[in-house]
Amino acid sequence: MYNNQTIGRSKESVLATNKVLRNTYMLLSMTLVFSGITAYASMQAGISLGLIPTLVIYFGLLFLTHKTANSGFGIVSVFLLTGFLGFTLGPMLNAYLTLPNGGELIMTALGGTGVIFLGLSGYALTSRKDFSFLGGMLVVGILVAFVAGLAAYAFDFEALSLGVSAMFILLMSGLILFQTSQIIHGGETNYIRATVTLYVAIYNLFASLLHILGAFSGND
Repeated sequence: MYNNQTIGRSKESVLATNKVLRNTYMLLSMTLVFSGITAYASMQAGISLGLIPTLVIYFGLLFLTHKTANSGFGIVSVFLLTGFLGFTLGPMLNAYLTLPNGGELIMTALGGTGVIFLGLSGYALTSRKDFSFLGGMLVVGILVAFVAGLAAYAFDFEALSLGVSAMFILLMSGLILFQTSQIIHGGETNYIRATVTLYVAIYNLFASLLHILGAFSGND
């Protein structure tokens, strides 16, 4: 039987989880809008960073965000990181817009990303299944895909690049399930870290879907 103290702790746990979820989705929505603005600015400016500078800045901002996640500066760090990632989309979007059906490809990738994210998040929230078992597999898979992606870029190996994009779609789908489950079951109580994880998943989903759609349309 449950006593009043147990019920009280249960209610506090539910309230805490709901607060993390609410704050995560609110901040995620804001960062997506902000990154859209920076992507547009990048498209207009025509600025393209090289791979090495992009990776150095990305990992630097990612480290900064995780280090400041428990402080007031964490919010600033999140917008710096997501704004930068949005900025890196500009050159890619400009390249696709030069294609005859480039606008359609971008909108299809955007819509597909939204459907995948909402569908997987909704499933994790309604089923309340624990997907923590995916953690180890996701870490290994992301590392393998990242190294393979660098190899594909270095050797200009398009078939490998497409394979990496397909891997990232699967991995980022798993990451959405994992992170949402972590929030629900109390494995992640920091909404800043949760936001960054979900944003990176959405970013990679969109870029990977766009790459594959472009390839199969005969324009990539």
